[in-house]
Amino acid sequence: MSVTEGFAPYGEYRTWYRITGDLKSGKPPLIVVHGGPGCTHDYVDSYKDVAESGRAVVHYDQVGNGKSTHLPEKGADFWTVDFFKKELHNLIDHLGIRDGYCVLGQSWGGMLGAEFAIDCPAGLKALVIANSPAAMETWISEANRLRKALPGGVHETLLKHEQAGTTDSAEYKAATDVFNQNHVCRIVPMPPEVQHTFDQIDADPTVYHTMNGPNEFHVVGTMKNWSVVGKLSAIEAPTYLISGRFDEATQACVTPFLDEIPDVRWTVFGASSHMPHVEERDACMAAVCAYLDEKAP
Repeated sequence: MSVTEGFAPYGEYRTWYRITGDLKSGKPPLIVVHGGPGCTHDYVDSYKDVAESGRAVVHYDQVGNGKSTHLPEKGADFWTVDFFKKELHNLIDHLGIRDGYCVLGQSWGGMLGAEFAIDCPAGLKALVIANSPAAMETWISEANRLRKALPGGVHETLLKHEQAGTTDSAEYKAATDVFNQNHVCRIVPMPPEVQHTFDQIDADPTVYHTMNGPNEFHVVGTMKNWSVVGKLSAIEAPTYLISGRFDEATQACVTPFLDEIPDVRWTVFGASSHMPHVEERDACMAAVCAYLDEKAP
């Protein structure tokens, strides 16, 4: 299987990408959009398995992250949904695949994918929204519900440090780990590619802290009021919705996608939380391949 890497010029910046397989295989390639905002492609690396079905898979690091241009000096007005949506369009055109492609977005990537698909972009054959909320208000309220259900005073510890502004303390990080082990990735210790993404956020948290906050559930960044509820009926592409039984993207978070998108199908992975692509890798890949082969052969 061929693997090629490169950079797509994006204005003054560079978007790193990797192609697994052949873009000219005949099947519309799959572009994998990572989460965060502010993660890297590493933790969704497993989606390269889709290439075994004869469909090329494109991973990329969004600007600000990973192997793409880092901009730690940029403020909140720079890091916008529109900036990342234009970056995705730019990558599609750079790769010469505007005639036909699929998009899979995980977590924030699915939020971005929904925003992208609402515009009915040329060439989009299918959309996969994996482990994503349709509104951050619901995400936050559901995260608070999940936190309160954790044992051992975890929620109280989190709350104490959030109120004191000491979210960088070791005690707070330990309590965050408990939430993550229940609702983000239930494989302990985290797989190396997942840990590598978290390490890169720690090394340059610019995008994550600006748009999201210090972690998955204490959302105090610019995305805290984001929502696509009421806009999703505009999506024309067939859409596959993925979530995990223990996912922080709960049923309440994903319901608007089900209610509004005209052509939508939903699979819940029973042994997974926020990362079925690593927690139930084989089953997740088989499901995605089957859906794409049906809807975008």
